[in-house]
Amino acid sequence: MQADTVSNTASAEARADRDGSTGSLVRLPVEHCLKTGPDTLAGRYLRSVWLPVYHSIDLAAGRAVPLCIMSQEFTLYRSQTGKACLVDGRCAHRGTQLSSGWIEGDAIRCMYHGWKFGPDGRCLEQPVEKPDFSAKVAIGGYPAREYLGLIFAYLGEGEPPEFPLYPEFENFSGLVEIDSYLRECNYFNNLDNAMDMGHVGFVHNDNPASFSGIGGSEGVSAVESIWGVNYSYTRPDGKRRVHHFGMPNMFYFNALPTDPEIGWQESLIWWVPIDDTRHLQFMLHRIPASPAAAERIHQRREQWRAGIEIPHQTLCEEILSGNVSLRGVDADRVDLVRLQDDVAQVGQGRVAPRAKERLGRGDVGVVMMRRLWTRELEKLRQGQPLHRWKRDATIVPYAWGLEGENARTGGEGFVADASMAARIVDVRPAVEIELELRALHGRGGPGGPGAFQ
Repeated sequence: MQADTVSNTASAEARADRDGSTGSLVRLPVEHCLKTGPDTLAGRYLRSVWLPVYHSIDLAAGRAVPLCIMSQEFTLYRSQTGKACLVDGRCAHRGTQLSSGWIEGDAIRCMYHGWKFGPDGRCLEQPVEKPDFSAKVAIGGYPAREYLGLIFAYLGEGEPPEFPLYPEFENFSGLVEIDSYLRECNYFNNLDNAMDMGHVGFVHNDNPASFSGIGGSEGVSAVESIWGVNYSYTRPDGKRRVHHFGMPNMFYFNALPTDPEIGWQESLIWWVPIDDTRHLQFMLHRIPASPAAAERIHQRREQWRAGIEIPHQTLCEEILSGNVSLRGVDADRVDLVRLQDDVAQVGQGRVAPRAKERLGRGDVGVVMMRRLWTRELEKLRQGQPLHRWKRDATIVPYAWGLEGENARTGGEGFVADASMAARIVDVRPAVEIELELRALHGRGGPGGPGAFQ
């Protein structure tokens, strides 16, 4: 075996420790991070933070939908007063799917026998029962909040933590693009990918800013920060690109350019499991621009969006089945960047067999992120307090300049003035929204049966 290659994750962590990249080892293997049901360590950990679970635009007033998050059934509805509410998926009476009922004020009524539940889960009415019975019945009710075009929820026990705000994405001149996609593999495949700059020059080598040498072991660094991991790469000419991983499932970075007027695209990302073989990536893209430039960018985005007629998930299956070549794909009809990552990540296996990996020095970002995760899960297993991760003004992404442009730092154009609000726009292609909602509503798919089936 070569000296710069290791046979498994534990060995990779040990090597990174010797290089000064990580601290002491933990006992739990990374496999404990993969399952996220209610009774799992990783599921309990992810339920301890606020998670995006839906797009505000997809939930009409007076509408209820079934929702599957981390292999658990919920009912998401918008009350007649416009409030987003989240309760358990089924009625406490005979288990009928609550989303098939109807909305009354801020409450939802089951269509089977008319039991009515408030947004906190308390049973308010039982038409054919004695009046005092309803006070003895409740289902789960979960805090929900809308912010920047997304619906966030706290799915854990007890009081929720402070809701995190991202003022840089609120007050500036320009656009905030809200986006998301479904990927048919375990969410941890995507977390690993974010901490792997080495893939960019190969998977996305069609992008002129990809830089084939990025992620080389001599220039890559991953250190623990107050938010999670400060992950960077320094080129031989001294120029740096800096990403930030926010524990447990966030990423703040400057993405590869997709529009000539934007350059590096500042993005904030969450990975949210639907079940153990499917997940959603929710995204906010921050685009500082003058009103005129913002309108030009938006119109180009809309034109691109209208041209996407093939879901990248469907084409990925054809490529991995050997029926289609990635090299022959029409980039005008599919989101090529997502397809490229689909093929790489789903191609690892819907749940990647990490015990067979041979990690090297270039994987220090992956190693550090996994180490923090397994360290926190070990604390959770032992009943110890979890680390309180918090982002401050030092946690900003950075990317080297492109031809004719200066280097890009996160938060540019931000002003502490609430009167200056960015325009929020949805940029998801219609064909992908359909697949995404089907999966979120627990209706199955290639990754396995849906929760509500």
